[in-house]
Amino acid sequence: MHLQCGRFRLALERPLVMGIVNVTPDSFSDGGQFSSSHAALEHARRLIDEGADIIDVGGESTRPGSADVALDEERRRVLPVIEQLAAGDVPVSADTRKPELMRDAIAAGAAMINDINGGRLQTVIDVVASSNVGVCLMHMQGTPVDMQINPRYHDVVAEVFAFLNMRVQTMNEAGVTNDRIVVDPGFGFGKTLEHNLALLRKLADVRSIGTAVLAGISRKGMLGRITGRGLNGRVYASVAAAMIAVERGAHIVRVHDVAATRDALAVLQAVKGGNS
Repeated sequence: MHLQCGRFRLALERPLVMGIVNVTPDSFSDGGQFSSSHAALEHARRLIDEGADIIDVGGESTRPGSADVALDEERRRVLPVIEQLAAGDVPVSADTRKPELMRDAIAAGAAMINDINGGRLQTVIDVVASSNVGVCLMHMQGTPVDMQINPRYHDVVAEVFAFLNMRVQTMNEAGVTNDRIVVDPGFGFGKTLEHNLALLRKLADVRSIGTAVLAGISRKGMLGRITGRGLNGRVYASVAAAMIAVERGAHIVRVHDVAATRDALAVLQAVKGGNS
């Protein structure tokens, strides 16, 4: 199995690590440390040196309660970073909800689009289908403004599976094949702790959709709820969550702490007899 992202063909025989670069002044995880292009580029290159397989560049915080960022401002934040990184040997993912920016990011060299809206807009489907990039389709109940206000499901695993399966079928109908698609159950996006744990336990169910599966749990509030630790104290919990996600079927883990995650994955793969 492989993932096709533009000019990159990524083998999925071992789990891949996606490193997070937030070019935002208000990210929940890094407090705007990398909000300038220079700082973001330095951080991205550090993550690549630590072993990131993919770099995910985002210019709009989607933490609970966050407001939308204007298109021109999001462009200003992310396009210079994508342009600088795109010529390298590691694929760059553009983390955005805006189809206009997706189109610009692809022109700038992005190899993947990471859409927290799950490709629900026809314009997003058109952008992806008219290119050769990969796409990550995430489940979210509500919007970042209201998603954590009393999220409810009858059966969270079944409902998330049904949504992602439907979005994959829609992409297929537009000509986007499964080897270009990643699905993400959206941990923390309109889910309680109990919902998140149920999805993590049953992640293999999501894998049965037939595409690559991404898990993004790094430093999230669910880990704070479990451990009682603040953001800066969640590295160990984040690595543990990534390992559990891989054991339950994730092909890609989206993380802040690349070196720690890669080391843990290397041990896991050695024990399983795979390649590190």
